[in-house]
Amino acid sequence: MPRFGLVPRAEKFFDLFEEDAKNLVDGAKTLRDMLEHYDQAHRIVKKIESFEHEGDRITHDLFAELNRTFVTPLDREDINALASAIDTIMDQIEAAADTMVLYAVEHPTDQAKLLADIIVDSTEQIYQAISVMRARRNLREILVYCVEINRLENEADEVRRKVLAGLFREETDVIRLIKWKEIYELLERATDECEDVADVLQSIVMKNA
Repeated sequence: MPRFGLVPRAEKFFDLFEEDAKNLVDGAKTLRDMLEHYDQAHRIVKKIESFEHEGDRITHDLFAELNRTFVTPLDREDINALASAIDTIMDQIEAAADTMVLYAVEHPTDQAKLLADIIVDSTEQIYQAISVMRARRNLREILVYCVEINRLENEADEVRRKVLAGLFREETDVIRLIKWKEIYELLERATDECEDVADVLQSIVMKNA
């Protein structure tokens, strides 16, 4: 496994990952803003779509860099897995926002806002972890962020369980039930994907620390 300091093109990978993680945080915060200012949802969802497109561009650049670089600072499969996992989170964020607008949801619930808060917190943990990844001496710090990402995923899962139980128990409008069930699952799935990023990061630490 090549050492970070011996790889001439290593900085490019870490720059792109930090750019990708920052874009992810911005997308998550914009989702939260959409729920806080839902009267502007149709406008804000376009901003979320732009973050998703930017994430796709960064992912493409990462894969292109991977294809043109013979010696990489991390295992090639880890670079691939991390880029793909970050991209999937952004896809889930966009899907949740788009679905709320598509289904003409009148207003977001407190539980949806809570899940959006958890998504923001999780993506911020991902950004912090990736920001220390380029310095090998700091790699074990990543594990602290991974533990918090896992805790947040468990919190989101508990929120989803409780809200769905209440939805099936109390909601009499079948169409509304179907809409919100899908929205809650999309929001919670974004935190599942954050946990997948944490798994990749933990693998990187174990191989390189």
